[in-house]
Amino acid sequence: MITLKGNHIYLRALEPEDLEFIYEIENDETIWEVSNTITPYSRFLIQQYLEQAHKDIYEVKQLRLVICDYENGTLGMIDLFDFDAKNKRAGIGVLIKNNKDRQQGYGNEALKLLINYCFKHLDLHQLYCNISEENKASLKLFSNQGFQQVGLKRDWNKVNENYKNEYLFQLINN
Repeated sequence: MITLKGNHIYLRALEPEDLEFIYEIENDETIWEVSNTITPYSRFLIQQYLEQAHKDIYEVKQLRLVICDYENGTLGMIDLFDFDAKNKRAGIGVLIKNNKDRQQGYGNEALKLLINYCFKHLDLHQLYCNISEENKASLKLFSNQGFQQVGLKRDWNKVNENYKNEYLFQLINN
């Protein structure tokens, strides 16, 4: 796997040492809404996942990379999911773990690096993402990278006792 390098951050493949970092993210209830998670993950399950992380995107249909800065280390993760080689598309999601690191440009740079990788190396035609209409930061992030809102899924996700709308965004490589 190529390390994707930017000015302030780089993206790298998952390593066994990422177990605790991923464990903290996957079990942080404050972000379960954006990851569509409703149950905690054990260290054992995450370790098993890490043991399979070396598999090719064409086999497992996903790619998770760690977002790192050059000084402090791990900041978050960026994912490709629902990789569809036939139709040349994939879903994309990004998460910066700590509030203090959000809105610092890390997600923007990571997204730009992965978009470039997807279009140049994976030969994808399009990327898409699903964003809650309340997630203003993600709406701005993906819009700034050229993603276009193509739909609104009404009452799409149930959060606590309320239903929330979700936007569908696409970026098509012309």
